Amino acid sequence: MVDRADINAVDDAAWEQAVAREAVIRRLASKAAPNRAEFLKACRDLGLKRSRLYELISAYKARPVASSLLAAQVGTPTGSRRLPDEIEAVISGAIEEFYKSLQKPSINALQKEVRRRCSQRGLRPPCWTTLRDRVAAIDPAELMAAREGAKASRQRHHPVLGSYQVERAYEVVQIDHTLVDVIVVDRVHRKPLQRPWLTLAIDVASRMVAGFYLTLEPPSALSVALAIQHLVQPKFDWLESLGIDADWPAEGLPETIHVDNAKEFRSKAMKRGAEEHGISLQYRPIGAPHYGGHIERLIGTMMGAVHLLPGSTFSSIKDRGDYDSVGKSAMTLDELEHWLALEITRYHAERHRSLGIPPVAAWNEAYGRRDAPLRRPYDPEGFRIDFLPSTERMVRRDGIHLFGLRYWDDVLSLWAGRQDRQLRVTYDPRDLSTIFVLGPEGRRYAVRFADLRRPSITLAEHRRAQAILRERGRALEDEDLIFAVIEEQRALVDAASIRTREARRFSERRDRALDGVGAYEAEDSDPVPQESENVLRDHPGFEVEEWS
Repeated sequence: MVDRADINAVDDAAWEQAVAREAVIRRLASKAAPNRAEFLKACRDLGLKRSRLYELISAYKARPVASSLLAAQVGTPTGSRRLPDEIEAVISGAIEEFYKSLQKPSINALQKEVRRRCSQRGLRPPCWTTLRDRVAAIDPAELMAAREGAKASRQRHHPVLGSYQVERAYEVVQIDHTLVDVIVVDRVHRKPLQRPWLTLAIDVASRMVAGFYLTLEPPSALSVALAIQHLVQPKFDWLESLGIDADWPAEGLPETIHVDNAKEFRSKAMKRGAEEHGISLQYRPIGAPHYGGHIERLIGTMMGAVHLLPGSTFSSIKDRGDYDSVGKSAMTLDELEHWLALEITRYHAERHRSLGIPPVAAWNEAYGRRDAPLRRPYDPEGFRIDFLPSTERMVRRDGIHLFGLRYWDDVLSLWAGRQDRQLRVTYDPRDLSTIFVLGPEGRRYAVRFADLRRPSITLAEHRRAQAILRERGRALEDEDLIFAVIEEQRALVDAASIRTREARRFSERRDRALDGVGAYEAEDSDPVPQESENVLRDHPGFEVEEWS
């Protein structure tokens, strides 16, 4: 991993400015020598001097993410947030209450309003260029919605997918979830479990499946993040591991991702993770179902094929008739994932009714219409972590405490006991054994449990253990008690898994959560000392918690 800023700690105004800059500077940085007209237009649009724009382009080429363009990252540019909080509050209030109005006041009028408010409070008013930079950082769609209404904003900035032509590969990707119409069985006893959830992504220009994620868990920000991870990464090695010899060229960073308004798409980690990497995250307007038409038709196509599998629930009770979906179920989640990969590659090779050619051929044509190759994450492990939930924690003398669990690494001694500093801590709900700590200098560190003998546990297991301790009237932050309860619960589930379907679900979900994390461990992380065999690793556990 490489050095980076704490994107979740940046205030909204500074972050919006960096995102606005990234969209413009990315185009300039992709060219060996942008022409003079483009360069001068960028200076005007961003309100920057030429020398300053050169600095930002250089910074972006070295680290092609939005956070490299934050005011504090490169020099001291015009508009950097060094004003007193009282003046910042006046500016924000004037923009929200005065500038974003149907009267469409000018920046000069905004300046007069800010001066009036500052005079009432006995504050020194900011200069005109500061206000200009604040206005330039406002999302154009948001500003137009405030001044002209949401409908006008949608028509101008979010064209309807049925009325315009998406030409380029990964120009627009749509993502949605569906409950798969088949019941899967567990890996150990091969007895019925449940219907799994599928998060599916489609490239609109070519109709190629961009990526997917199959899980036993309900839709969450984590399942969206893993689907995005899959659509961005190359598919060759993964297909080879499944023994599939097929062409699936979809990879790279999409320009825009269209999603619906479900809460899992609206987490801060999701929004800022996308913006950090230059991905525009657009939400389906309420009452505009056409925005998800392509992904919904793809889901219908995939489910039609699923109905031929053993254990299918079909699309309705009427269609199912007397078919015993539970009794006929036979495929594990792994086998269903393998089948889906085969089905998708078959779909790619068949003639698409709307396009007239196979999606793989349409992809090649759509890719050829791009002005530049698709971008790829310059830091793949950092890309994955950017979409995970995070919080801030102080480093105590004995390490970092999170969820009542203690973490330690020698590197933490640099900040131990510092009462004036909190560090950004990112965690994966599927495995709490390792957290990722962002140091003040911008470097991420993988930090494990202080006691390396502790087994990997999920956040859901931890929460269940705390609930049990609460019922027993015991301390919630006693680490030994937490792990003792988890071991006790795993043993109970293991004993019950043969008898009950619910216990098998808990067991399967926990095992898959921990297995999934292992597949994404950082290649450049320091080796972890080998411990004695972790007998709890293979024990059944509990479901992974849904978070958003």
